[in-house]
Amino acid sequence: MARPTITVGIDLGTAITRCVVFSWAPGASNPETLASVSVPSKGMRHGYIVNLSDAAGSIKRAVTQAEKEANIQIKKAAFSLGGTSLSAESGVGSAIISKSDGEVTAFDTKTALTSAEESLDLKNRRIIHQSPMMWKLDGKEMNNPPVGMHGVKLEVKVVFVTCLSQHLDDLLSAAGEAGMEVVDVIPSSVAASTIALSDRQRTVGVMLANIGAETVSIAVFENGALIGMSVFPIGSTDITNDIALGFRISLEEAEGIKTGSVMTMAYPKRKVDDIIEARLSDIFELIDGYLKKIKRSGLLPAGVVITGGGSGHALVEGLAKDMLRLPSRVSSDDVLSQMKSPIRDSSWYVAFGLGFMAKENEASGKSRGSSGGGSGLFKEFLRQFLP
Repeated sequence: MARPTITVGIDLGTAITRCVVFSWAPGASNPETLASVSVPSKGMRHGYIVNLSDAAGSIKRAVTQAEKEANIQIKKAAFSLGGTSLSAESGVGSAIISKSDGEVTAFDTKTALTSAEESLDLKNRRIIHQSPMMWKLDGKEMNNPPVGMHGVKLEVKVVFVTCLSQHLDDLLSAAGEAGMEVVDVIPSSVAASTIALSDRQRTVGVMLANIGAETVSIAVFENGALIGMSVFPIGSTDITNDIALGFRISLEEAEGIKTGSVMTMAYPKRKVDDIIEARLSDIFELIDGYLKKIKRSGLLPAGVVITGGGSGHALVEGLAKDMLRLPSRVSSDDVLSQMKSPIRDSSWYVAFGLGFMAKENEASGKSRGSSGGGSGLFKEFLRQFLP
């Protein structure tokens, strides 16, 4: 009898480190959740590692708790990568069909993807994810690789997610110091999208916006492919700071007011809402500015899906709808019920998405960092840091 497959996702966030352990029965489309633990993060700032030993300690604590809960040893995991160094860049590549009869093969698609990668200027940056947006065979557009069709010239347009080399180096080093093998590194917003978005939304056009503690990350999808991604250095912690300044109170008390756990006449609801709305307006202005940059402002039929620890305030949904001129909703926390998980909080979407993508990548035998037939340089880069 075939043994179940175990996958592990570790989301090293600015405020919280989360670890999820899945067990996949042979042929199962959804896993059993063996563990889902969280510990406070240390050594992190705006998604970056600022103290390597502290960050490694956060990973180790999360893994140790997950091992106890799942009753297994954990030696490898897929990790998320966030932070403002992440950006999306487009590249265009081409290849002349190699077979004499003009049949397109996987070798030709790999050659075109490598050509697109080589068109980038990657000074001090590394590719961690790639998403082919469009293929052309002899000038005719198509959404999927035309393997098996016949032609002369194959072209592809690809969105590459890149990050600063030091950012990636630090994550891999922290994981190694914690005794973990890194099987993949996946952009946080891409991992979350596997849980928060449906195939239909990805096809017609949708944006996922994650409001974290110190960053807001967005990922835009169309025709099933990632077409844009950005991270902004602003988050729900800024709202807490604004409330603390507005009422001249401690950060702890301000956090309670923001979340609604502190309610007194000393803090008028109207003034609290005005402070929160001002900072949320800043966030949505940044988001709309990016949508204008990629020519999708007001043009995503499936609208905006909002997740993250900062998405819980009542003002978020309506303000997003008004400022972005798009259908907007806070992601339903019952999405995870399909996985028979006790978690009902969208802040877990990244960790859960990592567990799903690790299974997908293991089944296909390739790293997400070189998905779609890339050069495989990412996996070579990883090896030098693995314990």
